[in-house]
Formats: sequence, C-alpha cells, structure tokens
Amino acid sequence: MKNKRALIVITNHSDFKHPKAEPTGLWLSELTHFYDVFEEGNIPMDIVSITGGNIPVDKRSLGWMVLDKATKRRNEDSKFMSLLKNTKSISEIKTEDYDIIYFAGGHGAMWDFEDNELLKSMTREMYESGKIVAAVCHGVSALQNVKLSNGEHLIKGKKGTGFSYFDESIAGVKKFVPYNLQQRLKDRGMEYSKAFFPLAGHTVVDGLLITGQNPNSATKTAQMALEVLKEI
Repeated sequence: MKNKRALIVITNHSDFKHPKAEPTGLWLSELTHFYDVFEEGNIPMDIVSITGGNIPVDKRSLGWMVLDKATKRRNEDSKFMSLLKNTKSISEIKTEDYDIIYFAGGHGAMWDFEDNELLKSMTREMYESGKIVAAVCHGVSALQNVKLSNGEHLIKGKKGTGFSYFDESIAGVKKFVPYNLQQRLKDRGMEYSKAFFPLAGHTVVDGLLITGQNPNSATKTAQMALEVLKEI
C-alpha cells in the first residue's frame, strides 16, 4: 500500500456542559487501537483536531476496568502522548493528501464533530473521491449531518452503527448527552444496527463507509478499514 496515508480526527471538547458531570474528551483506546493497527500495516498517519492544540483525554477511558494493555502502553509512552499536546487543526490539512479519514470518539465529539462546516465538506470530498470514511463510537457524530453533492445525507441508505442510546445509561451519562446519536443516525436514513449484548464489539462495512459501535469495536474497525484500503 505504497503512498497511502491516514488522517485521524479527534475532539477538542472537554465537558458535558452540565454541573454534575465529570469532564470528557477523547476516549483514548479509540485512537490507540486504530493507530496500532495502521502502524503495523505501515500506513503513515496524521492526528488532527477541530481547532488544534492540546487534546483532552477522558479520564474514564484510563480507568482500571477499561484500560487495556495496549492502550496503557501508549498512555505511558511520552513520545506518543506528545502527539496530543499540539495537534494541527483541520483547517491546516488538505484532504487530497489522505486516503482515509477516521473519526475517533469520546463524548466530546458529540459537540465539536456535530456540525462543523469544514469537517463536513472534508468528509464529503473524501467520500466522493473514492476514499474511506471510518468512525467509531461517538466519532460517528461527525457523519450525521454530512450531505453529498446531490443534497442527500452521506449515511442515507447505508448500513452502519454508532454508540447506542441504551449504552449511554450503562456509561452513566444518558442525562448529560446533548442528543440521542442512535436516533439521529436513523433519522438521517442510516440502516442502523448494534451488537446483541450491551457494549459488545460491532463493526459495519458498507463500501467505503466503515463504522464501529463502541470502544470495543475500534480494533476490528481499523482492521476492516485497512483491508478496504488495500483495495482502493
């Protein structure tokens, strides 16, 4: 896969805008698992954010019940974590330099991924250019309002997934989230599906659109994206 390159977009947003909620941000494993798979596949990557600068990491993603060995290793790697200290903004990159755009999640993405005009146009341009659009968990928020040149939503009629509304209860933040992502995706025409068991991994591939339901889907989503990348 000579000359292939991946663009990873992560959130800058760090709070639920609710006085009783803990801070949020990037769910670290949704970045690291993708990064691990693509690094092993020898695909160069650039990590950017909406406004650039330092990236807030959701401390819940570092908890002992969810922090897996691979993510723990990355979290303790100062060289890797320095990539999150001074990210470029999406306004500083050119979509023609990349073959795939990947949206990592974390609840913060529900705010700054939702309706950013530049992000929407970048996503449309890449998809209509025959490039891969991939997202995991709340990173799928980036896709809900993307419209193609024909005026229809990118996800209309596409099979896909994203963090389920039921699982917001398990995460303990259902009363804090700004909207029901699952319903939003369905309202835009996505043929939404989810894992039978709560928080179980679930990845859906529909052509150049690849989505994962939750953090436990990040590795599989990256693996499937890498397979599709080999074919384009």
